[in-house]
Amino acid sequence: MKNILKIALLLAIIPVFMISSCKKDEPEAVNAYLTLKTYMATNTLDLPDVLKNWIVDPKSTNMAGGIVDSVTGTIPGYHVFDIRPAADFTNGHISGAINVALKDVVTKAQAYKDKPILVVCFTGQTAGQAVMALRLSGFANAVVLKWGMAGWNAQFKGPWVSNSGHETAANGNIAVGSSNWVTTAAPANGTFAEPVWTSTKTDGADILAERVQAVLDKGFSTTAAADVLANPANYQIINYWSAADYTGFGHFTGAYDVPVISLANDLVKAIDPSKEAEVYCYTGQTSSMAIFWLNVLGYNAKSIAFGANKLVYDQLKAGGKTVYKGPKNWAYVTGN
Repeated sequence: MKNILKIALLLAIIPVFMISSCKKDEPEAVNAYLTLKTYMATNTLDLPDVLKNWIVDPKSTNMAGGIVDSVTGTIPGYHVFDIRPAADFTNGHISGAINVALKDVVTKAQAYKDKPILVVCFTGQTAGQAVMALRLSGFANAVVLKWGMAGWNAQFKGPWVSNSGHETAANGNIAVGSSNWVTTAAPANGTFAEPVWTSTKTDGADILAERVQAVLDKGFSTTAAADVLANPANYQIINYWSAADYTGFGHFTGAYDVPVISLANDLVKAIDPSKEAEVYCYTGQTSSMAIFWLNVLGYNAKSIAFGANKLVYDQLKAGGKTVYKGPKNWAYVTGN
């Protein structure tokens, strides 16, 4: 009888021991954000670092800083990635451009390392997503074509001046006279906890690659300026320009002024990762770069489409700020 009891007790203990042993063998879940943050900070991938010299104007090579060959209409110093849908590419594109889906830009770029990559879209906003992905993936000289195809030829100017079927008109003054667009001082920025998420990877470089591709796969979406203007209290709004312009040109009621988003000194903690952040700049081009970087780090961020060009265009133009001024009328080709 005693032997039977001993055997029964042993049989009861063995499963407990096995479960305990398995738990010890399983890796403890850690916050991958902290690993990624350290990796990016030590490899010059902080936002101010990767937002240097990231945009080029389609000027002739006969001018200082020009990139376009005025005879051939090509851009010889770059591999041109056109990330618009295939149908739009077929209807007209820069000679020599390659049609690449946004989600594929990093993998496609592996075969084009002999020259810098220039990314083209409709207006220069989605291209910001692609260029940030490339810069975080080792292509430090990737750049956005300023204003996209809307800045290349009048045939493609629709997204900035009218409803082209892709976007509503980008140039506008819809904030003028609105009680939700004010010139008051900025509210104090908060200091929020950092994002918390896990990864199947443990190495910083591997985590970064995984996150970059995940954000690319999700695609680029924006928030309409009119929606934010109608109900600013419903949003966490980040004004991504200087304090002087924050009060000078005005801002959404309740918007936070965060002119520098950075890992350094924990400046990024001014953004609450538990809420969707709506980020805006002058044109939507810079903010598209910034929100990609934020989303890679685990924030939930969107760009307000066309930035202040949609809101107070005339004031920006009069103040000498960046505004869309029309196409260059370079030649283009059709077909594949």
